[in-house]
Amino acid sequence: MEPNSRRPSPGSPTSLKEANQERLLEALRFAGTMTQAELARFTGLAPSTVSNIVRELTASGLLRVSPTVSHGRTAQAVRLSRGAGVLVAADFGHRHLTVAIADLAYEVLGLERIELDWNHRVHDGLAEVDRMVDALLASLGIGRELVVGAGMGLPAPIDVRTGQVGAPSQLPGWVGVDAAALAAERLGVPVRVDNDANLGALAEDRWGAGRGARNLAYLKLSDGVGAGLVIRGELYQGSVGTAGEIGHATMNEFGALCRCGNRGCLETMVATSALLAQLAPHHGDELSIADVVRLARSGDVACRRVLEDAGHHVGVAVANLCNVFNPDRIIVGGELAQAEELVTDAVRRAVHRQGIPSAAQAVELVTAELGARSQLLGALVIASDGASSALLAAARTAEPAEPADAAVAPLGT
Repeated sequence: MEPNSRRPSPGSPTSLKEANQERLLEALRFAGTMTQAELARFTGLAPSTVSNIVRELTASGLLRVSPTVSHGRTAQAVRLSRGAGVLVAADFGHRHLTVAIADLAYEVLGLERIELDWNHRVHDGLAEVDRMVDALLASLGIGRELVVGAGMGLPAPIDVRTGQVGAPSQLPGWVGVDAAALAAERLGVPVRVDNDANLGALAEDRWGAGRGARNLAYLKLSDGVGAGLVIRGELYQGSVGTAGEIGHATMNEFGALCRCGNRGCLETMVATSALLAQLAPHHGDELSIADVVRLARSGDVACRRVLEDAGHHVGVAVANLCNVFNPDRIIVGGELAQAEELVTDAVRRAVHRQGIPSAAQAVELVTAELGARSQLLGALVIASDGASSALLAAARTAEPAEPADAAVAPLGT
């Protein structure tokens, strides 16, 4: 028998049913939770078709349905069930690692954060991810076999041609390796990897301050500085994956030496480590950015000046970004976002002074809504993308419900 002889022929009722199931599952994978009426509108499927698919996949354990209220009327909220699988998200920072387990509706079930040496090697970092995943799954009572995909954020550009971690990177022990391949080998599931600013942009675009924007830039202002660009709802990575490296825009060609090898990059002026170093002679070396913000709000003129200067420098770079990219929204995220107007007011002034008037007037400047969760939630998005094949395979093997099954009510609002 030929390998594909068991697959339904194109255009057959079975093939059409599978295509409709896939369309519905992809909608839920994108949104997390939707009412049956929203699923019908989003997918273009008939309400009766949606009800039948939801009924069958709920009986098979792939979907979970619960009562809700939409527009003042009783409705059925549909989401992918935990039994359909869970996702792993790993967010590497300069000196930390956060790992989360979430269901396929993007609800975080468990989370752990640890400190890391900045110069750790890639295999050490992945070993920590593996250990943390095991510990979290055990605490949740979830078997390892239910992990269907993983997403990982790194403070470095990822070459889309080779998958290799590029330089400059906040993780020198990772440069030149195919992080996704190594992580997949270690975890035993599909793994997707991207730059942390890109992941922040994905999350804010879907659930946070980017909702409703057509073209946006998410700025991650932390010890590393970068931007994630979303154009008409799609992440823009450039030809090799380095789009958005705003932290290495040259601000002063005779300035401080940057880790990328150039001088006077924006990152040398506004990275959190650079700001804390400026304050160390008078405030000591134990300050955090949260301390700086608190002191600035209580009247400390040095802390306020450092934050406002950082906002000005970011604003000059953003003005150039607006002139070239012309986004309708700029989202300020990362550690500096907690300073809110102390930074964003200075950014706004510089944008209006340095930018082309039409571009500067058109852009809206806002603070990230998801905070430190942005990168982690973005990692879940790409983890879900990588898990699509497993999810669709589960749909194909789902057994239909008995006609008497009343787990799903008729399509509501």
